[in-house]
Amino acid sequence: MPIYAYRCDECGFAKDVLQKISDPVLTVCPSCGKSSFKKQVTAAGFQLKGTGWYVTDFRGGSAPATGTAPATSSDGSTGSTGSTDASPAPAPAAAPAKDSSST
Repeated sequence: MPIYAYRCDECGFAKDVLQKISDPVLTVCPSCGKSSFKKQVTAAGFQLKGTGWYVTDFRGGSAPATGTAPATSSDGSTGSTGSTDASPAPAPAAAPAKDSSST
């Protein structure tokens, strides 16, 4: 269940309330009893970065797993910047054809 922040416009009383999404919005201040208790807009408690979450991200290890996500630039974008550090992988060698007349 999400935690919502409320604040009274009259007395300034503030409170965090654990509510279901389907619960009605609180309007009566528990401190002064006036109907000026309003839900506040707050920032999320987490940030999403990179290409996603991995099983190893929250395991308590000393270092994050390497090679799981592409590198990002300082502006948060991924992709090529015009230079490549790695050469393309060579194509697999084809197996020699078997001659069916020699059997």
